[in-house]
Amino acid sequence: MIHKILNRTLLLFLAVCLNVLSQAEELKPSGLLTDLIEHTDRTWINGILSNIPVWQTEEVIEPFESVKICSTHPTFSWIVPGEKQNTRQIAYRIIVSDNYAEAASGNGTIWDSGQICDGRSTAVLYKGNALREDKLYFWRVKTVTNTDGESEWSDVKAFLTADSLSEYAASHYPQVKTTDHPVNIHLVEKKVWLADFGKDAFGQLLITLTANSDKDKVIVHLGECITNGRLDRNPGGTIRYHSYSLSLLKGTHTYRIKIAKDKRNTSQAAVLMPTYVGEVVPFRFCEIEGYEPVLKQENIAREYTHYPFDETASSFYCSNDTLNQIWDLCKYSIKATSFAGIYVDGDRERIPYEADALINQLSHYSVDREYSLARRSYEYLLKSPTWPTEWILQAIMIAWYDYLYTGDNRSLKATYQQLKPRTLMQLREKNGLISTTTGLQTPEFQKSIHFNGEIRDIVDWPHTGILGLNNEEGGETDGFVFTDYNVVTNAFHYEVLKQMADIGKVIGELEEADFYKQQAEMFKKRYNRLFFDKRRGVYRDGISTEHASLHGNMFPLTFNMVSDGNKKRVLDFLKTRDMACSVYGSQFLMDALYNAGGADYALQMLTKTDDRSWYNMIRVGSTISLEAWDNKYKPNQDWNHAWGSAPANIIPRKLMGIEPLGPAFETFKIKPQPSTLERASIKMPTIRGEIEVSFINKPASFELLARIPSNTLADIYLPVKKRVKSIVMNGERIQKLKQVDGYILLEDVGSGVYQFEIEFGGN
Repeated sequence: MIHKILNRTLLLFLAVCLNVLSQAEELKPSGLLTDLIEHTDRTWINGILSNIPVWQTEEVIEPFESVKICSTHPTFSWIVPGEKQNTRQIAYRIIVSDNYAEAASGNGTIWDSGQICDGRSTAVLYKGNALREDKLYFWRVKTVTNTDGESEWSDVKAFLTADSLSEYAASHYPQVKTTDHPVNIHLVEKKVWLADFGKDAFGQLLITLTANSDKDKVIVHLGECITNGRLDRNPGGTIRYHSYSLSLLKGTHTYRIKIAKDKRNTSQAAVLMPTYVGEVVPFRFCEIEGYEPVLKQENIAREYTHYPFDETASSFYCSNDTLNQIWDLCKYSIKATSFAGIYVDGDRERIPYEADALINQLSHYSVDREYSLARRSYEYLLKSPTWPTEWILQAIMIAWYDYLYTGDNRSLKATYQQLKPRTLMQLREKNGLISTTTGLQTPEFQKSIHFNGEIRDIVDWPHTGILGLNNEEGGETDGFVFTDYNVVTNAFHYEVLKQMADIGKVIGELEEADFYKQQAEMFKKRYNRLFFDKRRGVYRDGISTEHASLHGNMFPLTFNMVSDGNKKRVLDFLKTRDMACSVYGSQFLMDALYNAGGADYALQMLTKTDDRSWYNMIRVGSTISLEAWDNKYKPNQDWNHAWGSAPANIIPRKLMGIEPLGPAFETFKIKPQPSTLERASIKMPTIRGEIEVSFINKPASFELLARIPSNTLADIYLPVKKRVKSIVMNGERIQKLKQVDGYILLEDVGSGVYQFEIEFGGN
């Protein structure tokens, strides 16, 4: 049945694409972003989307929420129109006006760029006079392409500036609310009703009940899991359970359950909920105890909070149903855990951590065309870092991904001086390695990274003997031996040196870019000389120990530090360790496996079903990724932690192989690693438009369908399993074939729809 569905899906995908190509309607730019935000023209009232646009807010008498643009010179981005093959933008024109009518008429009363002969369609800087505070502006754009000529004007996009502006400041959405009802409700025993909303979410409860007397009372229970058909009142860890007594009024009334304040996640370090939202708690189930009348689904409503999210922006379906369920779990996790308006560590602390933010960021980019939440989180963390050494370093990685996916370098320019000390070069010892335990953490160093105290190496979390783990329990570090010179922290140090070289180029700090590049090259040689055990073909945890761990070997592979001649040996070692890392570590393990050509083992890890798997999260009853593989591996864990969502980005980036090569996907690659997966289809959003890829993987053939958005170029890699008998692109045979590492490489493929068919011969 799945095969038939996927065949129909692939044929439908091709038919839709070809139909779009044949359409004769006028084309115009779409997907307009102002400072990386699309819905700048909308308003919300108490978190609920309103019908009033920002230019009609004089009609609103109550408080409302909207996006506020905080920069005097914001950037504009758009999706270039055109479905013909090899469509490229060759010019654009932007106008900005201070009233809707002028903008609609094509008049730029504030700024008219004129026709600019340039292909740039993302992060185009406004170059008029500085915008004023607390004022409405309207903009639109038209493009010229090499295939369709001049387009129609885009729709008019409005935005409101903040009451305080600076040359650059990141903007963000308000938190919003969605109302849903239980998917089912039933009587579990006399006067006890159990309602199931189907998925966990951070919300509040509204219930409509009827009472015969003012003396009637009910108990309302809210929670994330059930046991023996009842809401679990003692779920353990920080899995949530709340109960509230509710005195009823005679007659039929609607009640809002006031969520109790939690001391830990409303502490000084926590991210607090805005007043228009109020306190929330994650729950999937609601149990009403002491209520005799029939309770219907429409009597119970949940208002749940999240960052604006487009469920239709991405999709994935394949011939492995386990993987489909894992994708759904991880994609939904990104939406559900965005409730705080900044990436936090779930509900226990509601504190941003760099490690959480990095995985959130990559997964968020993969499932929605949304970039402001990652940027807001990253800039917050620069001022409020956390204690692990590797996570201090990860801030640079987050900064680089922000640029790579958006093409907007203003944040890099604004934070560059804060990023430099986060390379931790101040912690380098005479042997050239960094160390946090040899006395180099001076007050000056701590001040430079905005941290009040000493940072410590983490490797993975939790460690043995803490957070409810007994000393004989292994924790999640695979027995890692901590020494003064840590193979993991030094791997991160190398990665950020490379990225600082790239960042320096992007912002024009060319001398410093050369410095970081040279440092990275020298460091890689030093690292391999000191940590790699040539005899065993593995990396040691430190230079003073012989112990080799999963972590000590997966990070060098993740960051491409392993020489080609040693990759297989290191990969073979990883295969002996199974999933001996946490859900956080799994992000880097999966990256390492796919980077080293270990797609077969990677697919096994993605789809396995034991208690250290993503499927186990589904089996235990969660609908948001867990903080740990199972309660026994982190007894204080929560059930709403997006750092367990790695498949949301691993599936698009690695299994389907869609990754940016240039800023804002100006160039990107499609390099699927299907292994034994027979069929798969994905739609992935980018700032330049959707990328769609599908494949059919058979023993004697491989078929790939790809839709490449306008104004982009793709390097397409077609996997080769045997001798290539023939390769056909859109019905025409390709004669010249370039083979690279088990793939046929087609470089600089322009926009359009492509169907590739490879037929294999004998071995």
